Amino acid sequence: PMSQWDKDDVESVGLLKLDILGVRMQSAMAHALHEIKRVDKKSIPLDEVALDDAKTFTLIRSTKTLGVFQIESPGQRELIGKFAPEVFNDLIIDISLFRPGPVKSDMITPFLNARQGWRAPRLIHPSLYEILVETEGVVVFHEQVIRIIATIAGISLAQAESYRRLLNDPEGSVEFYPWFAERASERGYSADVINEVNDVLRAFASFGFCKAHAAAFALPTYQSAWLKSHYPAHFLAGLLTHDPGMYPKRLLLDEARQLGVALLPLSINSSANEYQVEKISDGYGIRLALSDISGINEKEITEIISGRPFIDLADFVYRARISQPIVENLILLGAFDELHPHANRRDLLLHYAELDRWSGPSSDQMSLALLSGSSAG
Repeated sequence: PMSQWDKDDVESVGLLKLDILGVRMQSAMAHALHEIKRVDKKSIPLDEVALDDAKTFTLIRSTKTLGVFQIESPGQRELIGKFAPEVFNDLIIDISLFRPGPVKSDMITPFLNARQGWRAPRLIHPSLYEILVETEGVVVFHEQVIRIIATIAGISLAQAESYRRLLNDPEGSVEFYPWFAERASERGYSADVINEVNDVLRAFASFGFCKAHAAAFALPTYQSAWLKSHYPAHFLAGLLTHDPGMYPKRLLLDEARQLGVALLPLSINSSANEYQVEKISDGYGIRLALSDISGINEKEITEIISGRPFIDLADFVYRARISQPIVENLILLGAFDELHPHANRRDLLLHYAELDRWSGPSSDQMSLALLSGSSAG
């Protein structure tokens, strides 16, 4: 049973609203884990991987994070290079900072200045120390806004959350600030502290990011970085198969080369529908996928895989019913090179044209073509 509700009505009737995101990085990581199990016979429970792996954080700080969830853009790579995350919570803060609101309000500069010890963090008042010290005196999370209001006004967190929501409403904020100032004054806070807190709330409350949301994003960020640092070939095979990021595949292929992962050519007998990892003499390679051939469809891929192994081009033409443009693309991309090591691709195209001419309804004619093709190959 299903029912459609808008987010405001859901809240009014006391229901919980959840945003369920279909993140392709999850598919890429699942593919990597499958390849690790298939090739290396290891089952990796990714959710049980320790969140303090030194090799993972070394990779993140190096800014070589192409393909890593959330931190692969040029801006993010610049930020993590300056931030230099050391623990998982740093990733939560990083993801929260790199959003339109914080960037527009220049929250990042004071944070980095304090983080790197160039300036002391502005913690406003001793009662707010534990709330602000985590983010170097910069308000980043909704939870911090709630705790600041609760601490200074002396109210519960639930009440403070109701007041926080008023900050996003122009009419509500008109009511909030006089009430907040009066309440803070009654509790002994000075006018300077009240004014500074008000400035912080005005500047950052509407831009704050829910920490739980950021933590949910930081987990696949860390896990994808862990996979890239420990199993680069398997991870890149997942990225190439599911294409979750912002860069074209040619950059991912270049990243593979830089990481020492071999790129194995298209092969009619070895390439699968997806990018797969193969062990080679000096490490790992990634075999190019049939699915990347221009114009090929699922039926043709299934036809190729189910008919393997093929002896030569003639055998392929006879047994796999594949359209002419696709066969020509396979030849030009080198899928038959290993079956015909002494023939160049131009010769194979001519050979295919002959085979195609003879592949009519007469099986005798086709057999003659096959014999001719086999002897020539």
